[in-house]
Formats: sequence, C-alpha cells, structure tokens
Amino acid sequence: MRKFLSSVLWALLVFCCCCRTAQAEVFTSISQMTDLLYTEKELVQSLRDYIKAEESKLAAVKSWANKLDALTKVSTSDPEAYLAHPVNAYKLMKRLNTEWSELETLVLQNPSDGFISNMSTHRQYFPDQEDETGAAKALMRLQDTYQLDSEAFSRGKLPGKQGLQSQALLTVDDCFDMGKTAYNEADYYHAVLWLQQALKQLDAGEEAVVSKSDILDYLSYSVYQMGDLPRAIELTRRLVAIDSSHERAGGNLRYFERLLTKQLNEMQQEYQPASEEPIQLGTYSRPRDHLPERETYEALCRGEGLQMNEAKRSRLFCRYQDGNRNPHLLLKPVKEEDEWDSPHIVRYLEMLSDEEIEKIKELARPRLARATVRDPKTGVLTTANYRVSKSAWLEGEEDPIIERVNQRIQAITGLTVDTAELLQVANYGVGGQYEPHYDFSRKDEPDAFKRLGTGNRVATFLNYMSDVEAGGATVFPDFGAAIHPKKGTAVFWYNLFKSGEGDYRTRHAACPVLVGSKWVSNKWIHERGQEFRRPCGLTEVD
Repeated sequence: MRKFLSSVLWALLVFCCCCRTAQAEVFTSISQMTDLLYTEKELVQSLRDYIKAEESKLAAVKSWANKLDALTKVSTSDPEAYLAHPVNAYKLMKRLNTEWSELETLVLQNPSDGFISNMSTHRQYFPDQEDETGAAKALMRLQDTYQLDSEAFSRGKLPGKQGLQSQALLTVDDCFDMGKTAYNEADYYHAVLWLQQALKQLDAGEEAVVSKSDILDYLSYSVYQMGDLPRAIELTRRLVAIDSSHERAGGNLRYFERLLTKQLNEMQQEYQPASEEPIQLGTYSRPRDHLPERETYEALCRGEGLQMNEAKRSRLFCRYQDGNRNPHLLLKPVKEEDEWDSPHIVRYLEMLSDEEIEKIKELARPRLARATVRDPKTGVLTTANYRVSKSAWLEGEEDPIIERVNQRIQAITGLTVDTAELLQVANYGVGGQYEPHYDFSRKDEPDAFKRLGTGNRVATFLNYMSDVEAGGATVFPDFGAAIHPKKGTAVFWYNLFKSGEGDYRTRHAACPVLVGSKWVSNKWIHERGQEFRRPCGLTEVD
C-alpha cells in the first residue's frame, strides 16, 4: 500500500513541480504539455492501482470476517469439545499468534481506530510464538505416540471427532509451518513428515501462499540431515528445475552429489536413483530420546503390549467397600473394582458426582498454571517438556465440597489426609501428557519432600473428572497395565511398601490426550500419621 501511495504522491509532486516551474509557459509548448499527459496517465494508473489494492484489502478482510464468523459459531457453541480436537487447538494458537497479526498489518495500512483499539485491548491475552511452537510439537507428539501419519492430521482423521473433520483441516501453509517449526528445532524427522505433506497437498492442486521452491528447499535439506542422500539429490534437482536462480539449490546439489559419489566409491556401489514415491511415516527411523521405556510406554498408550491375561483377570474382583466399617460408608459403601493384582490397583466407582466435579473445576480454573516437576538434583520445582498440563491446588477450607472429597478419600483408604498434600486439579491441553515418573521420592532425592515435614508419598488417589474420547490413559510400563479415564471414578495404589521402601513397579505415565479434554484431581497421601491400615479390598503384594 505504501508503494502505491508513494507512486501517487511522487506523480503529483512531479505534476505540481512542472506547473510551478513553467507556470503559464506550459501551454506555449505542446511538447512540454505531452509530458504532462503522460504524467497524468501515470497518476491515473497509480490511482487505479491504489483503488484495486484497497478493494483487494477489503475483500480479504471480508473473507476473513466471514470465515471466522462461521468458525466461531461452531467453536463457541461448545468450546471444550471444539478444543478437544488437537488440530483445532493448534490452529487456534496459530491463528492468534500469526494470522491475526497479519490481518492487523493489513488493516494498519489504512488505519482503523476501532479495530486497532480492539486488537490492543486483547493482545495481552494472545498466545505467543512459544505457544504456537508448543502446539505444533504437541501434534508431533501425538503423531509419534499413536503412529498417525501427517495426512491423517491434515484431514482431521482422528478417532472420536469425525463430525469435526471439515473444520479441522490443515492447509498447505499449515503443514509447511509445522515442518518449519520442526526444522527450526533441528527436528528433521518431523520436518520431513510435515514438509512432505505440504508438498503432497500443493501437488494435488491446493492453493497456498508458500511457494513450491520454499517447500523443496527445506525438505531437501531435512532429508539430507536424515542421511538420505539419493532422495536429497532428487528433491534438490526438482528445486533447481523450477528455480534455477535459487541462492542455495545449485551449491547444495553439487555438494550432495560429491558426497554421495565419495560414499559409493568407498562402498564400491553404483548409484541408484531415489524413489519418487512420497515420504511416508516409517520411511526414516525416529531418533531416540531421554526416555528408556519410550517404545513400551507409547505401545501401552495405543492399547498394545497389555499384559492383562485370563490368569490375571481371574484374580480380579469387585466388591462393596465400607472402609473397615467407617461410619461415613456404612449406609452407602463405595463400589470397588480391582484393576491389577500386583501391585494392587483398585478403581472406585461413583467417587465424585457431576455437581462436585463442576464445582472443583470452577474453583480451579482461575488458578490453573503450568504444572511443574521437581528437579531431582536441586529439589526445585520447574516446568518440563515431559509434563504438559496446567494445575491448581485447592484447600479444604475453600469450599465444603473440597473438604467433603478429602474426608471421603480418608474414609475409603483408611489413611489420614491431615498430612496429605492439597487436592491438585489438572487439565491437560493439546497433546497433554506426563511421561513415566514415580510419585514417591527415591534414594537419590532424599530431600524431595523435606520442606513438607510429612515424609514420603505413601499412596496416590487419582480422580478422573472427565471422559476422554481417545488417548489419555494412565499406564504402568513396568508391568503393562493401562487404566482408562472414566468420569466420576478414581484409582488408588500404594507407592511404598510397609517397610517404607519405594515400590519401583509403580512408575506410571499419563498418555498424551489424542481427542478430548482431560480433567483429573489427585491426593498424594504422606507417611506421617499413618497406621498403614489398608482398606478391605486393597492388599500389599511383595
């Protein structure tokens, strides 16, 4: 827009200067007047370009308004259900961090006070680049855990939300941005998957802002970083073919070819052209990371590798639990089901009512903050990529319902909650997870709970406050168990033996939420003040 305005102003300046310089003498020379005609023609053309640009800008703004009007009608009709689909959550991060800023820039070219004022008011609440990057990495985490290809994401083909597929689509530009996010993180494995998907959709005729040469540029280098020189050469040749003047393509191609020739000579092999088939999930090996049981953990999340057999199932029972004749449970015992025999894990049905769940969520929402973990070396609480959720801590004095829930946990378990931690409420976002961890303090971190003065964590009482459509299971990699969230129920297990030694079999994880919004609350019960009197159905198995 500034270019057009500059052209108009420059032409007007020339026109006015000519008039002032020649004054009445201009008409005395047709030759000079013809110059003014061409100046006027340039002015008119510049004016038309300016009008066209204004109309184009207005059309773009109208298109945005119409698209987002339809989108917000769907999204605000049931916000939590809409954001339960991870693609919708990622695109919300992307829209507010990137695309709304682009629209702001467009409008600023001809400032609109009302719009800018509104933008300024709400900008403080917008996600930033870190949010957009985090959401993109969450999609990649889901892709890995549940072995989903990029096309499944780009077309919204995920379990549980088939009705939202038409609204949860990733465009060529979305896929390119995903790939570029991975590229900037030096995560070339995921960069290849998403850049390949962007190229596939572009080749299929989908319109995009990003150019094919840009996609090939990033993709060819990412493939090279994955060690696939033949395919890197083939992709770079395609780049040179469509953009022979590209600043890096020619040099990269020569470098890749020399490197491949050297490798083939050393191995005494002949050059085999790379396949032109699109790069699929599984073409390259996923790099290993910090988690030793990664494959076992993710297999359990997918429902694979479960160790529940008929022999184990035959040892599992259900019963009514009255907490060893606790007065609070005599008239209405709680329903207890065995989930696992050794270590013993039980589930309590109808632990929380819908009313109690909604009240707990209402109290927690204003205080939700990024969940932290304790650094095993320093003992300091910090955020970590392997725990992606927000949490809040609620005291019993805040509301009668919180106190009632605390007392119910005490009645059921037979363990005092006077020395327990506050009720922690957690909500998992897009791809929310908590990788395998122990709830208790190990020997290499003896001071983890020293400041509390209540000893180690004896047991974990975990309430599920929502159903989860796909993913989000609590899994135990050591013995191959997977416990799925069911709203209103709770699971309970001991972290310590009676000797006070930690039960290392209880290492567990919260699988990434694939589709849904996962709410939980948990009570960590500590050693101090306990008589280690176990409920009727719950036994310690060495």
